[in-house]
Amino acid sequence: MRATPEGTRRFAERQPPTRQSNYRQATDGLWLSSLGHGTYLGEADDATDAAYRAAFSASLARGCNVFDCAINYRHQRSERALGAWLREIFATGAAARDELVIATKGGFVPYDGAPPDDPRVYAYEQYIKTGYAKAHEFAARYQHCLAPAYLELMIQSSLRNLGLECLDIYYLHNPETQSIAITAQTFRARLLDAFETLEFAVERGQIASYGLATWTAFRALTDAPDYLSLTEIVSLAMQVGGPAHHLRYIQLPYNLFMTEAYAFENQQLGEAFMSAIEAANALGLTVMVSAPLMQGRLAVIDSPRVAAVLPELHSEAQRALQFVRSTPGVCTALIGMKDVAHVAENLALADVPPSDGALIRALYGKA
Repeated sequence: MRATPEGTRRFAERQPPTRQSNYRQATDGLWLSSLGHGTYLGEADDATDAAYRAAFSASLARGCNVFDCAINYRHQRSERALGAWLREIFATGAAARDELVIATKGGFVPYDGAPPDDPRVYAYEQYIKTGYAKAHEFAARYQHCLAPAYLELMIQSSLRNLGLECLDIYYLHNPETQSIAITAQTFRARLLDAFETLEFAVERGQIASYGLATWTAFRALTDAPDYLSLTEIVSLAMQVGGPAHHLRYIQLPYNLFMTEAYAFENQQLGEAFMSAIEAANALGLTVMVSAPLMQGRLAVIDSPRVAAVLPELHSEAQRALQFVRSTPGVCTALIGMKDVAHVAENLALADVPPSDGALIRALYGKA
């Protein structure tokens, strides 16, 4: 079982009329809420697990059907907390499996408990000695790997943590971590191998689609070592999977302070240069945005210019989120939330239509 176009549409249609404009259809046909629930921050303890589970229920009640994880978040506890919650809501009938979009990521080494004293020794014992990867395939001081057998293990581990048969979106997590440490030719070969691994995972029914969750890669200067070209990324996917490849999503940060994803025209398609968001849309990729509140900082910073454009909203957090989810080309803004009160404030926007894209363009002088 996995999310389906029919199931996610059913979820959207079950919502109150005021909430109907909160959903967008992704390129794979799924209907996604424009506000999704992220799970990055928090202590690796039972209290935070419980807080997240309560927050997940509050998000679901307000129409959120997108939940985003990574296997390394909180040393695997974010995945496990989400998995425990999913088992509960499926058992009670609060939602069906085909109605929810569950995403996770692999790449960073996922510790199980406290970080080890020596990441190199941990990587050797867990992955090199056991044949999942070779030493030279690690980057960032043995904290990042995209080797095929390693990724297969990560997918299996995430499925187990989440208690699922199939992951709806599986991201390569900050692949630019590898590109900084190796030659462009070697990085290209590693991405090809990773995409092939993910296409095989699709064939096995372990994942439905895949993507790249990045931090700097699609926002950097074109000559920066961590820059990635979306055109080239899609070309690599086509080499592996043909025109029917399953590379469908990108995730990147975008907010009132970090506007490069929409404002910086660093991606080339043919003779034209455009922003990462525009290029992704042109290439048939769905755009998911991370850090829309800049890890909470934008919830307490006044933005008079945005307030003037969005006067009907009641808080800085709501205005910051409305700015992101109303930006043309953005599908879903992923908000890290482990507090029910924050869910109530942030997801009150689910009952407010997104703003006209022309208002956002006007802030950039693109009207």
